[in-house]
Amino acid sequence: MAIQWFPGHMHLTRQAIMERVKEIDVVIEVLDARLPGSSANPLLLEMTGHKPRLKILNKQDLADAAQTKAWLDWYNAQSETRAIALDASEPAPTKRLIEQCKLLAPSRGGMAKPMRVLICGVPNVGKSTLINSMSGKTQAKTGNEAGITKIEQRIVLADDFYLWDTPGMLWPRIIVEKSGFNLAASGAVGRNAYDEELVALELLIYLQKNYAALLDARYRLGLDAAEIGALHDDELLTLIGKKRGAVMSGGRVNLQKAAELVLTDFRDAILGRITLETPAEFEAWLAAGQIKDAERQAKKDAIAAKKRRPPRPPREEGSAAKPAAKPAVKAVPKPAAKPEAKAAPKPGAKTASRPTAPRPVKLAAAKPRKSRAR
Repeated sequence: MAIQWFPGHMHLTRQAIMERVKEIDVVIEVLDARLPGSSANPLLLEMTGHKPRLKILNKQDLADAAQTKAWLDWYNAQSETRAIALDASEPAPTKRLIEQCKLLAPSRGGMAKPMRVLICGVPNVGKSTLINSMSGKTQAKTGNEAGITKIEQRIVLADDFYLWDTPGMLWPRIIVEKSGFNLAASGAVGRNAYDEELVALELLIYLQKNYAALLDARYRLGLDAAEIGALHDDELLTLIGKKRGAVMSGGRVNLQKAAELVLTDFRDAILGRITLETPAEFEAWLAAGQIKDAERQAKKDAIAAKKRRPPRPPREEGSAAKPAAKPAVKAVPKPAAKPEAKAAPKPGAKTASRPTAPRPVKLAAAKPRKSRAR
């Protein structure tokens, strides 16, 4: 099941970015440090591909520190790209951000050429919280759900540094299926676009393999890493539900409630510092998604080709302009229809008689009465 979410306000955000990027010097993309590949918007890369980019791995305090370093190295190896990691406890994020932008656009700065920066990111990535910490006051709405920021706004971080904040935006079609699940697990996707139980199961599959010790520590499963990894995902979710008290009457586990508990524990880092993908894993997922998407597009094109009429063959040079018209065939008039013969009535059958006009009645002249003799 592929998870997709692209509501109408995101289409408006895309249009706003396309207009604003014409006068922008640097593009800042805020990523979730727990899913740095899945939270990178390929649509943003298409719209701003010629602009220098600064990748901010936000919420680094919630992510696996070793994996965060691997992702920073991966992004910094790309051309015209710099990457840094930040979190809510960063003492001076503004200074670091301005320094990195000046390295990407050294010709900009000062009142004559102020630095113009566009900041973007997927929903619920912590962008608004980061902006408020940089500006020192509440200028952007925050909340632990997707789609809080709805309009573009300009924020002045310094006399010669202008920052344009845009609403969180995904892309029209997520071709990497695993990325859709990771985005939903992080809270970047609207609640009505996915099934919480399925997302929790996908999350547990990854945690079983890579963070089994954290699962045991949080839910007191009483199992070692190998035993946790051997459980089916449904069995693991059921066991977590029992341990956390998500039990209905009759001893049945409420899997929906158990799934909500797992997702909340991950989003709030109660499970511990977790990263859901490595650079190598994401590259493999992306390659598989691109192949699958190309196959889907090929099928779609083949169906469209069948529906189209074949083109007419090109006319050869020197051929007659138009073929001689065929003589019109004179239509032969059809013979007049013969009157149908009346079928003889069957013996004993009643025949319907045609009504006739009443004949005039001849009145006889009145005879004189004979007088009776008295």
